[in-house]
Amino acid sequence: QLRLVESGGGLVQPGGSLRLSCVPSGDHVFAYTIAWFRQAPGKEREGVSCISNVGDYTNYADSVKGRFVITRDNDYTVYLQMNSLKSEDTGIYYCAAGWNVAGTGLASEEYGNWGQGTQVTVSS
Repeated sequence: QLRLVESGGGLVQPGGSLRLSCVPSGDHVFAYTIAWFRQAPGKEREGVSCISNVGDYTNYADSVKGRFVITRDNDYTVYLQMNSLKSEDTGIYYCAAGWNVAGTGLASEEYGNWGQGTQVTVSS
């Protein structure tokens, strides 16, 4: 089991940027794929982006391609740089960790460890 702590959410105007951080702790942190999911009010949780344990594979939802970038540093902290934000990006963003994640990496059932979430609000 991993503990995941997210930070970096907030209120930003359309067109602005935010950077989310996810700090994992626990056993075998190096072995987990990390992903970001989001959930808007009244909508289902959706996968936003993921990065493999060694950082050699990344994937993005079509809605954020070209605007969001996921990275992972040497202590396994994962960042989600969000640029050109739109109102439809508003929601609670969750960090998740999965072991032996298959497929696109954006399916929530692949992940067994979740953070508490951080609110992102894009509004003028």
